Amino acid sequence: MEYNSQKNLLVIPEYGRNIQDLIRHARTIEDKEKRQAYIERVIGLMQQMHPQSRNREDSKLKLWQHVFRIAEWDLDVTPPENLDLEEKARKTPEVIEYPKEVRRFRHYGHNVKMMIQKAIEMEDGPVKDGFVVSIAAFMKMAYRNWHKDLNVGNGVIASDLASMSGGKLIVDQDANLDYLMNAKKNKKGGNSHTSTNVNQRDRSLYQRNKKRRRY
Repeated sequence: MEYNSQKNLLVIPEYGRNIQDLIRHARTIEDKEKRQAYIERVIGLMQQMHPQSRNREDSKLKLWQHVFRIAEWDLDVTPPENLDLEEKARKTPEVIEYPKEVRRFRHYGHNVKMMIQKAIEMEDGPVKDGFVVSIAAFMKMAYRNWHKDLNVGNGVIASDLASMSGGKLIVDQDANLDYLMNAKKNKKGGNSHTSTNVNQRDRSLYQRNKKRRRY
């Protein structure tokens, strides 16, 4: 048994494998007139599969373009004279490589890249230095959120910041890069403390009301 996963990939899936096989079989027909008539019958089948497109002005052009695409542009037939199959349609788009730096530092997020670019454009001085420390602190918090089981040091953050900024931003490894994480922890602790106080107050009110109902 031959599975579909073992067969050639479908160029245009909506036509199915049978149409693709018919079109590629046309390449084996030696007689040009028979090959031409054969392909025109195949186009008729394709049009029957998608009757809703018959009223479109460019429907015939689309069908012929699809035939040549499925045939991998290796098909010696002649389309109707009023159809202009542009040469550029035969070209395969160039593969765009995914930026390697984005993959490497994806755990910091896009906002960090924007902040780094903003810092690079700032004038040197204490304001810029403070902003760079803030970026590094945010990076450390993001790193910890992404790698919860790892305890990252300031050296790693400083190295990543230098790489992402092209060496234009340097942060002191002795700077306090934990203040954002500490503030986050204190906020959680404060909420927990507030919740505890509220629960204690509710219990006290319940006890007082319970005593009043006894008398």
